[in-house]
Amino acid sequence: MSQHSDSPLPPTRRAFFLAAAQLGLASLATATATVVAATALGAQPAPTRAAAGAALPPMTVYKDPNCGCCTEWVSHVRKAGFVVTVRDTADMSSVKASFGVPSALESCHTARVGVYAIEGHVPADLIQKLLREQPVARGLAVPGMPQGSPGMEQGAPKDAFEVLLFDKAGKTRVFASR
Repeated sequence: MSQHSDSPLPPTRRAFFLAAAQLGLASLATATATVVAATALGAQPAPTRAAAGAALPPMTVYKDPNCGCCTEWVSHVRKAGFVVTVRDTADMSSVKASFGVPSALESCHTARVGVYAIEGHVPADLIQKLLREQPVARGLAVPGMPQGSPGMEQGAPKDAFEVLLFDKAGKTRVFASR
């Protein structure tokens, strides 16, 4: 296919749009043409919720089958766009040990997302920040079960708490304070 002087697109894009139109995918061709034109003018297309959610790796949460606050925390991270698989287990000690969670940082549930361990009631926005920044670390932890942390919202008094970044040696630093 040769490029015509009246064709605004290179032959490969033009061929794509023609093929899409012939297959009845006119809306795809129109949407893609809009994005291509906007990008050519320097505009950045706004990310959609689906695109943002697609960028998040899946999460597996290990929890005691009888823990209600763990179930609430799972709802919290799902609302933030994570696709979560829940694994109920009575042997949480083995799970925590296998992910290298120091005993001083333990809470009621442990999650795995990407290469990171997430221990306890860590807010979803901080997990997203961890995934964006990708620090050299083993994971994040909120030790104990602070009142007012995600999944622990019942009751009036809310505890201030720290989200700790921990490494393979068990060293920690404050990642965020809430």
